[in-house]
Amino acid sequence: MAHKSQPAKTNAVRLLDQLNIRYELREYEVDENDLAAETVAAKIGLPPEQVFKTLVARGDRNGLSMAVIPGNSELDLKALAAASGDRKIQLVPVKELQALTGYIRGGVTALAAKKDYPVFADETIELFDVISISAGVRGMQILLAPADYLQATKATIAALAHDK
Repeated sequence: MAHKSQPAKTNAVRLLDQLNIRYELREYEVDENDLAAETVAAKIGLPPEQVFKTLVARGDRNGLSMAVIPGNSELDLKALAAASGDRKIQLVPVKELQALTGYIRGGVTALAAKKDYPVFADETIELFDVISISAGVRGMQILLAPADYLQATKATIAALAHDK
């Protein structure tokens, strides 16, 4: 029986396979000039608050961490600092992302990053049956249950986001 060719598996997808976590992959057309989570959400047919983006931050005490927040919100740096035990925290410059995580902007995910950085997820993640996160490349999203994502990333839940 002929079937559609499967998208190439990323490290993030392989990790979910290893953990026996169920997921669905959704591919979308990438616009290099618009990598916004809201745009990705529209392309895969989900509301932006269900599509979580992963930001990488560096704190003054505990170094790097990842913040996972809804696509239609902004990261509250003070809240992330409180959650991570840092006094001050700032986002890592885009040009450093790949060296630190193995992923490029628009494709950053907390799953199977170069190092297991501490992950902090916005508390709204638990409101949904399914969330979408980057599969580790531009043009592919992973849909999965929030509880499975939290287990796979060992994320800490915190109030991290505020409306744009």
